[in-house]
Amino acid sequence: MPRADTQNHDGRIAPIVLGASRASYLVARRQDAWFIAFDGEEFGPYQSEREAMLFAVEAAHNLGKQGGPARVFRRDEDDEASLVWTYGVDPYPPKL
Repeated sequence: MPRADTQNHDGRIAPIVLGASRASYLVARRQDAWFIAFDGEEFGPYQSEREAMLFAVEAAHNLGKQGGPARVFRRDEDDEASLVWTYGVDPYPPKL
């Protein structure tokens, strides 16, 4: 199966997670910083993966409280996205 294009033409992280039917926050590293992609926008930079994850989970949790189920994914060095947190399933605050 071909991979999704994970970089926009301007070098930003493309917020695409295949098979994700809920609102998805995608945490990824670019050079020496971490970023969060959501709904066509990119937020950051964050100094550490932990900091970016905490912000992404908090945003997903707040969206979930408003009735919009959300997930947080992490993109690894091999360009694979893995699910790390789901509203209504995983504990909040997370133990990262």
